[in-house]
Order: sequence, then structure tokens, then C-alpha cells
Amino acid sequence: MNNQVAIGLLRRKFAVSSAIRTFQTSAISLGQRAIVYRGTGKPSSVLSTVTFPNLPPPAPKTANVRFLLSPINPADINVIEGVYPARPSPCTDLSSSAPSPFFVGGNEGVAEVIAVGDGVTAVKERDWVVMTKPQLGTWASSRNVRVEDVLKVDSTGLNATHAATLTVNPPTAYNMLHDFVQLKEGDWVLQNGANSAVGQAVIQIAASKGIKTINFVRHRDNVASLKSHLKALGATHVVTYDELADKAFKATFSSWTQGRNVKLGLNCVGGKSTTLMARLLGENSHLVSYGAMSKEPLSLPTSLFIFRNLTCHGFWQTRWYDQNSLDERHRMMLALTDLIRQGKLDSPEHEILVIGSQESDADATEKVCTAISRLTSGKYGKKVLLRVEETP
Repeated sequence: MNNQVAIGLLRRKFAVSSAIRTFQTSAISLGQRAIVYRGTGKPSSVLSTVTFPNLPPPAPKTANVRFLLSPINPADINVIEGVYPARPSPCTDLSSSAPSPFFVGGNEGVAEVIAVGDGVTAVKERDWVVMTKPQLGTWASSRNVRVEDVLKVDSTGLNATHAATLTVNPPTAYNMLHDFVQLKEGDWVLQNGANSAVGQAVIQIAASKGIKTINFVRHRDNVASLKSHLKALGATHVVTYDELADKAFKATFSSWTQGRNVKLGLNCVGGKSTTLMARLLGENSHLVSYGAMSKEPLSLPTSLFIFRNLTCHGFWQTRWYDQNSLDERHRMMLALTDLIRQGKLDSPEHEILVIGSQESDADATEKVCTAISRLTSGKYGKKVLLRVEETP
């Protein structure tokens, strides 16, 4: 653990100790835990772990769920930092004696239904559900949720990792491939950030439909291994940004596409490399931006708009959920789970971070903050999934 994380943990220990004591009373059976924060800021300074009472029976039209796995996504960290447009709702159901409401971290996850309230017919005990309400707060052992905020997932042929990572990255990939251009077998798609979780899903979903992809990635020491990995997923070609910037690449690109008009580019990076990628797009093409990892502005030549009729879009999966019905969400989930069962869409490389039942709240907090510190360094290369165990 680095010094900054250690200092943050020490400061937070004193800041939240009185709040945590309100959860730890001898008259209440404490069996649940959550990773929470009261205000936004650096995760190592604002995150803490709280132990809270076992859930009461669910109210009508709600369900009690036990989380199996919950990812730590980059957007989750941005929400904690206060730099993400989506804001969570304060959580008041952990303890009536807490001095002020907490926010529970986490947007995505899979949970098992353990009890349902009156009037609930959409789910039953032991069903798996995923979250459809943004920023519901999934970094917990158990929660009470409104049934309208979750979607049942048929667990047949799926593991918990598949289901836990089902609502953010694969839908983003699926919708960007379907909503802007009517692609058909043999068409080409360009994308940068191809080694990201969304990028890997794009490769697999496109390959399942016979769509070819040219995938751009940052150069690194193990770039040959990365290229092999992406090609094993179904990538047609994998190119570094340095290779993209080489003037000779245009001829290579033309030989690959054989003059075929490339109508879709997917951007999560921004900056100069995206400008170079956009120049490869053909007439009446679409550039869809869903991220800006370089934190550099997107600059495009006016000639692309005038002479190639380029159209630029922004895509945010949260907005898609807001604008589409439950039936449409369900159809998309069925399409994705069918691909998983067919072996055509796999979960990204990952590790599971267990918050053990015997670990103290302080140790649990340190473990989560250390994982977040590794992830924000940008060099970890794996998705981290939380499993928060109930306390004895």
C-alpha cells in the first residue's frame, strides 16, 4: 500500500469511527456489510466499510437480494470522485440510527433473490437478477431493492462472472454495433481502446456476425501477446497507435479492406489517434464516441464532414436504459446471454476480490482502496470483481 492510500485510510478512520459505532450495538444482529462514502473525493479518503443489521422482510413490490459479484468499474471510481454525470441516491436503509445517509458504491453486479415482498411476481427466491437502475449501490453483501430496478437473468449456462459484467460493457458494445449503422456480414468496423472490456466485447459480437474489425491499441512491452489475445477473440487485425501514425499504414489499410467503404468507427480515447482513425472512415460514415481515456480533445478535419458526410455521435449506456422500455432491455439481454451460451461472448480477464467474513471493517476498506489504487494507475489490465461476504 502506498503512502497516500495509508494517509487517506488513517484520516478516514477517525472521521467515520463515530458513524460506524452507530451500526455496532449489542441489541442488533449485525450480519451485512457495504462499502460506502458520505461525500465525494479521492477514494482512499472517503471510502469506508460499514457493518449493518440483517435485512428485515421485504416491503411490497421489493425484494431482498444477496450480491454474488460486483465489478469495480472505472465509472464507479469517477462517481466516488464526483466527476461523473450520474449521481447515486443517498442510502437510508442500512441503519435508522446513522447520523447521515451514506452512498453505497457500485453500479453493476449480479445478485440472488433471497426473499420477495407482497405483490412480486417477476422474480422469486433463488432467481439471479442484474441491476437496471444506475448507481443502485452494489458493493454490499445484501440489499433491499425495488423489483422494477432489477431484471431477472436466466442463469442456465452462465457463471456469476458472466452475469455480473452483463449490464455495462457488453450492452455498450452491442448497441453501438446495432444502433448507428446497419452492418452486414463482411463489413468493417474500426475501434480504438480495443483491449478495454467494451473493445473486447465489440470484437466478439462483431465476429459472431461475420463483421470484420480493425482494432487499435497502445504500444506496450507485451504488445505481441495482446495482439494474439485479441485475435483469438475474433479480431481481424490489431494495430498499435504508432503503426496507425505511420504513413505506410494507409496502403496496408486499403489492401485489407479492398476498397470497401468503412462506415463505423468506435472511439473511447480521443486525441490525435482518433483523428487518424477517423480519416480512414468512408462516405456517409459514423464515428461513435463513448469515452475519452486520453483526456485529450477530439479534433476532426472539416473536410470529413463536407466531403465524406461524416456524422459524429455520443453514446452513454445509462441514457439508453433511460430511453428504452423494459421489453427492449430484456430483448438485448437475451441476445447477449444467447451469445454467452453459444461460447461466442466471454467475460473479460478478471480477478475476484473477496471481503472475507472474518475481516475487520478497516481491513476490508484497505483492501478495496488498494485495489482501486491499482486500477487507477492504468496498468493493471484486469477487471476486479468484489464479493462481500456476510459477517458471522
